[in-house]
Amino acid sequence: MIIIMSKDVSEDQIGAVVKKIQDLGHEVNISRGTKRIVIGAIGDESKLDPELFDTMPGVEYSMHIVKQYKIVSRESHRQDSVIDVRGIPIGGKQVQIIGGPCSVETQEQMDLAAQQVAAAGCRLMRGGAFKPRTSPYTFQGKGVDGLGIFRKAADKYHLPIVTELMDVRMLDTFLEHDVDVIQIGTRNMQNFDLLKEVGRINKPVILKRGLSATISEWLMAAEYIAAGGNHNIIFCERGIRTFETAYRNVLDVTCVPVLKRETHLPVIIDPSHAGGKAWMVPALARAAIAAGADGLLVEMHPNPCEAWCDADQALNPIELKELMGTLKGIAEIIGRTL
Repeated sequence: MIIIMSKDVSEDQIGAVVKKIQDLGHEVNISRGTKRIVIGAIGDESKLDPELFDTMPGVEYSMHIVKQYKIVSRESHRQDSVIDVRGIPIGGKQVQIIGGPCSVETQEQMDLAAQQVAAAGCRLMRGGAFKPRTSPYTFQGKGVDGLGIFRKAADKYHLPIVTELMDVRMLDTFLEHDVDVIQIGTRNMQNFDLLKEVGRINKPVILKRGLSATISEWLMAAEYIAAGGNHNIIFCERGIRTFETAYRNVLDVTCVPVLKRETHLPVIIDPSHAGGKAWMVPALARAAIAAGADGLLVEMHPNPCEAWCDADQALNPIELKELMGTLKGIAEIIGRTL
């Protein structure tokens, strides 16, 4: 940690900061520049907090110089991590497309969706049994029954399932249904009790970015999961909230190279929730793969006009298959496979 002192700082004030650092068990380095004096605290930064120094006389501000996220950082693990989902790699050379409907509706709908997802070439399937909705009066999902419907449909085509966990009280139920990948949605990115609990299990976790979360906040949320012992984490960008209203969310493609620099963990993109309209999805998906994303979450419904939620952003089966063809070409150009 470094403490930047104000211009008119006195030697007594410098001495007080030095003494506090030493009392906390750290060594001190003082750098006297022409305009500022910077005091460095040498030791384990995790034991220091800027609030300990910011209120002291003569201190302008203090800051950590080592990243607070340690397990998920690139510094702690130089090689890219590959998350194994029933033998399917997320990360590495092969790009994965996770297709399926926004929500589980009926057994017939999910059986048909599973057949179409597999036919398009997707190796994993998505679907929501529990749905966080803005309005309390809209469809909230089939709940536990939905998990059973989803599992039965996906198993026919050997598709691992991805579904969202909203409540820590349902974690045991998810494990009983052998959910392959647990998704933490955007609204729960900083639900720290939930993050701690999924950190205690050995299941891959997709962590979606919060509505207005910074990269640092997102990484720190992942660190909560990793700190519990579960390092099988996949970041998912789904668009952030800005002033723009022309589309549902702003897809931050820039986050892909930034995260690839900051963390060793895989990064995927959800173009469906970013654009909010089916016609936008192919362009956003292509941009994501070109930027280096390790996979996509794409909504596909057997009949989008009849979807119980998010009908506007769902592709139909033909559109999904066509998209897979174009994404394969982009992946090959950048030295990857689909």
